[in-house]
Amino acid sequence: MFTGIIEELGEVTAWELSDDAARITVRAPLAVSDASHGDSISVSGVCLTVVDQGRDWFTADVMAVSIVMSTLSSMTVGQHVNIERAAQVGDRLGGHIVQGHIDGTSTVLSMNDGSAWRVLRFSLAPDVAPLVARKGSIAVDGVSLTVSSVGTDWFEVSLIPETLVATILGAKVVGDRVNIETDILARHVERMVNFERSDR
Repeated sequence: MFTGIIEELGEVTAWELSDDAARITVRAPLAVSDASHGDSISVSGVCLTVVDQGRDWFTADVMAVSIVMSTLSSMTVGQHVNIERAAQVGDRLGGHIVQGHIDGTSTVLSMNDGSAWRVLRFSLAPDVAPLVARKGSIAVDGVSLTVSSVGTDWFEVSLIPETLVATILGAKVVGDRVNIETDILARHVERMVNFERSDR
């Protein structure tokens, strides 16, 4: 469980792809400062499990489904990623409840800069669109954000200077892909509604 408040920018130092899985190594000094074997760490929104670690790095295995559904499929050595350690009981919930179980990817459609913020518009797949609401929560590359506007096939978020500097979202350009995770409450509501419809 995460909160979507990014703690540091990590750097991919190794990406080993096999037939149906991968192994990733990330330099992330803060994340490994108190990490243990089996701990969960969010890598740009994808929940991964620590299988090995050193003084300033950790390694995790990536399942095929995570590779297919996320931007990890195009990971390269030297790439920066958003890093967040799993939340502890008693922590402040500065963002929202984020599981690290992404719904898929979205593409940056447009960028508009204001005097002290940047508005990013992202594509929205038909199966995910019903789960995204104006002023609702969404995680983009693991960053907890508020949906400022939404259409049938797009949504927008407004980024403050701190978010632009402290996360990889500040370096995004039109055409880039990001991982998205919709709000857990919206997922459960949709499931219940679909069950009610199927009973009729």
